[in-house]
Amino acid sequence: MIQFAIVGMGFIADKHIAAIQNAEGANLFAICDTNPDRLVLDDENVLKYTDLEKMLTENPQIDVVNICVPSGLHATLTKVVAKYNKHIVTEKPMALNSADAKEMMEIAKEAGVKLSIVHPNRYRPAIMEVRELMDAGKFGKLSHANATVRWNRGQEYYDQAPWRGTKQFDGGVLMNQAIHNLDLLLWFMGPVKSVQGMVATRFRDIETEDVATALIEFESGALGVVEAATTVYPQNLEESLSIFGESASVKVSGKNAVFIDTWDVEGYSEDEVKALKTKIQNDPWGKKGHDCIIEDMVAAINEDREPEVGGIDGYNPVRLIEAIIESSETGKRIIFS
Repeated sequence: MIQFAIVGMGFIADKHIAAIQNAEGANLFAICDTNPDRLVLDDENVLKYTDLEKMLTENPQIDVVNICVPSGLHATLTKVVAKYNKHIVTEKPMALNSADAKEMMEIAKEAGVKLSIVHPNRYRPAIMEVRELMDAGKFGKLSHANATVRWNRGQEYYDQAPWRGTKQFDGGVLMNQAIHNLDLLLWFMGPVKSVQGMVATRFRDIETEDVATALIEFESGALGVVEAATTVYPQNLEESLSIFGESASVKVSGKNAVFIDTWDVEGYSEDEVKALKTKIQNDPWGKKGHDCIIEDMVAAINEDREPEVGGIDGYNPVRLIEAIIESSETGKRIIFS
């Protein structure tokens, strides 16, 4: 049985608790938060701590620590957890800058522990269908792609906690809302060669951007367009990912990117496309992404392999976001080395 502990008992911790409880071969052993009022859990068998190092010192049987604290603390707590040779599952974004993300990978490697990043949208049924199409080479040569997040987050969202919308602990629309879509964009399109970006803070009283756009050149020669906003009135409008190749045009969309909007693929009949769309329509979310992440960590430990969504998968979108913001601030195109 793989023993899990969670540090940070805010909103997202509930998804981790449920995922651990649902996973075969996993057990929630302990929870930790500096605020004792958050250490409320019906299961009396789960140990409760307000000090992370005390929890790890007193319980060597813990195998994995899930980091669910504000984003700006992910790197700091990764160092602590790795020091105790525990495997790590950390929420998105992996870190708020690429230097910290790179250091997290290095620390995990030196400690000989596994590092998994929570990018659960990869496990959505429609996205898995696109991945299968890509792996089979059905797109042919890629032309371009578009990643769009048109959502609403009012001022009250940012006012819920003092760290929201800050550069030190949270990040803006790119790091917080769009990062899952950017992860998918990079997963399908591959490494970035250069980026030109523009970001702005238009409506919200925050330190970071609430709207962003970018043009991307991938190493393959394909191009990409990014649009992300939390300024859309009056509610979430769209999250979508479109990919265009020589022999396929695909768009996954909806208020969340879970439905197949377009599936024009060479060799697919109208009946096959209709059947696929119906299949997704009937089960757009599939198994919960957090469940898949926890199950994969259990398997990775038991099989002594790397997690499916590892450190590099957390690093890549952070590096892209960093470049978009740098480009906006300098007015220059950022070339990736």
